[in-house]
Amino acid sequence: MAQLHLLGIAGSFMAGIARLAAADGHHIAGSDAAFYPPFGDEVKKLNCPLYQGYDADCHDRPADLYIIGNAISRGNPLLESILRHRRPFISAPQWLYENVLRNKHVLAVAGTHGKTTTSALLTYLLTQAGLAPGFLVGGMLPNFSRSAQLAVDSDFFVIEADEYDSAFFDKRPKFLHYHPRTAILNNLEFDHADIYPDVAAIVRQFHYLLRSVPDNGRIIAAANEPHLAAAIAMGCYTPIEYFGNESNENAGGDWHWRYANEKMQVWRGQEQCGEPFPPPLAGKANRNNVLAAIVAAAAVGVDVNRCGEYLQGFVPPLRRLQLLAENKGIRLLDDFAHHPTAISETIAALAEQGKGRLIAVFEPRSNTMKAGVFRTQWQQTFRQADYVVAVGDQPWLPQTLANCHPHLQIADTVAAAEALICPLLRADDTVVLMSNGDFGGLAARLAAFVNS
Repeated sequence: MAQLHLLGIAGSFMAGIARLAAADGHHIAGSDAAFYPPFGDEVKKLNCPLYQGYDADCHDRPADLYIIGNAISRGNPLLESILRHRRPFISAPQWLYENVLRNKHVLAVAGTHGKTTTSALLTYLLTQAGLAPGFLVGGMLPNFSRSAQLAVDSDFFVIEADEYDSAFFDKRPKFLHYHPRTAILNNLEFDHADIYPDVAAIVRQFHYLLRSVPDNGRIIAAANEPHLAAAIAMGCYTPIEYFGNESNENAGGDWHWRYANEKMQVWRGQEQCGEPFPPPLAGKANRNNVLAAIVAAAAVGVDVNRCGEYLQGFVPPLRRLQLLAENKGIRLLDDFAHHPTAISETIAALAEQGKGRLIAVFEPRSNTMKAGVFRTQWQQTFRQADYVVAVGDQPWLPQTLANCHPHLQIADTVAAAEALICPLLRADDTVVLMSNGDFGGLAARLAAFVNS
């Protein structure tokens, strides 16, 4: 088997690639700037050579093939050495297709929001139904104690299908490499302003994804999503099933859910499927994620009447409304939400539970946020929260967030945020931390306070 070296090995996607490659018998090694948990810990479990930093010649980190993560840019010393010495290299999504996905029934979960959660739900459903799929998800899955699994004896592979680009030399979205037979399209909004000039550019890439699905496959698309409808209207060659909530029950006569007495009902047209069940995650957006996973599972032969039963043991991915601490009536939660829509949905899910005051703490750090793209959306994002704390020292923050909530404060450091939040806390409060980064250790500091 080949000797592979992964540049950016401790990223969420690349750590999964490393696990799959090792399971397939390859000898692996990798480099990264740092090895933060959870994925830094994940690759350390593989007991492979790991190098911190990129200040090296490729001869000092030899390989038959270098797999380049999309965080690696020109000017990286190790990359420059690989190019200078004409060593073979490949993007991670292309390697994944050629070595793992080519002969699988790929179930790809795409969308601006909910990809990780829906992929995790679908993986768990297929596993409970005995299909034992392989998977690669951009989050740690407690039910499997990992984010990726090879499953060489299964025909099925579930993949989180990201629209971000593949590598410095491969500007195709990752999902265009995967050639799914079943494609789940949850939603589509503008994001990734560092790559796409407008939402129309993203719509076109989703259309290209649709073009890659065969006519004997299946597309499972959210109803009443105008940007998805635009991608489909450009041309579609595959049967489509639409899903949505109770307001969409006549949308195409396909799938919808209803929610009553804290239980979710699944309907296919006018027929209820199985018994009502408590959904494994709170909130309307997550009920859409659950339904999408059920529809996809049904498309590959899983008994839809048993899906509610199968999901009762599901544990959400880490950082998806993950409980970090609970003491003295105070709950501290961590969530990966970082887009205004995702933040709003997280807050709505917690408000639905109706347990005391809600304190929303978020870190606006994505390139799209920094570009000021979402300025008009912030006015509605936090309306169901009681207090809001934004953490960051960016000069654009005060103007961007001006007047978006009557109780919003900006903390320029983690210590300042801690000093704002801790005096607020009282019994029955819920604090939710929302960021796509590590929040500079704020989670650990607040957890220590809550538990003290």
